[in-house]
Amino acid sequence: MRSQMFGANMEATSTERFALQNHKLLRVKLAGEVMARQGSMVAYQGQMDFAYQGSGGMSKMLKKAFTGEGVPPMKVTGMGDLFLAEDAAEVHVITLEGDSVTVNGRNVLAFDPTLQWDIRRVEGASMMAGGLFNTVFTGHGQLALTSYGPPVVLAVDAPTFADAQSAIAWSSTLQTSVKMSMSAAALIGRGSGEAVQIAFAGQGFVIVQPSEGMRVTTTA
Repeated sequence: MRSQMFGANMEATSTERFALQNHKLLRVKLAGEVMARQGSMVAYQGQMDFAYQGSGGMSKMLKKAFTGEGVPPMKVTGMGDLFLAEDAAEVHVITLEGDSVTVNGRNVLAFDPTLQWDIRRVEGASMMAGGLFNTVFTGHGQLALTSYGPPVVLAVDAPTFADAQSAIAWSSTLQTSVKMSMSAAALIGRGSGEAVQIAFAGQGFVIVQPSEGMRVTTTA
């Protein structure tokens, strides 16, 4: 049997724990456990168990219920190769070395259980802003993020602003505030014209995707 598919698309041979099979598929070389987004498993080789982890304790459960933010996690335990993806979004791996990063919860694909995480309100966001809660990861370990389209990493060396749904991650050392564009003429955001932007100041980076992510449509 012959096909071009049996060339570049064959399983990767990297020995890295978190390795990209391709730019939309993550392979985790598992010898123990990893935390992954519920429903993100597309295949695995070896012996593995999958367990729903709730929201990581009562405090996080209450925060998730109130804010709508957070990571719906499952703990994967076993030995072998685990393949993860999320709606064919691009996958990017970040290695934390005792530092911290703030992430939009819906862009989290997988992370090492050695990382600590918590749901926090974006600084400067009033309750009226709605939905401006994100997940902060701290410690040593790897974190896999998804991006709907190729992202841009902006160095915050000048006042920087991003659509609240397009900013998928940023340095936790940055100071944030919220800019509201209240007039109908100021609908400058992506897609449906959101009037809420996050302002970033300080030293660090912001990762911005060229999309607001997957849209949920309803029918009457």
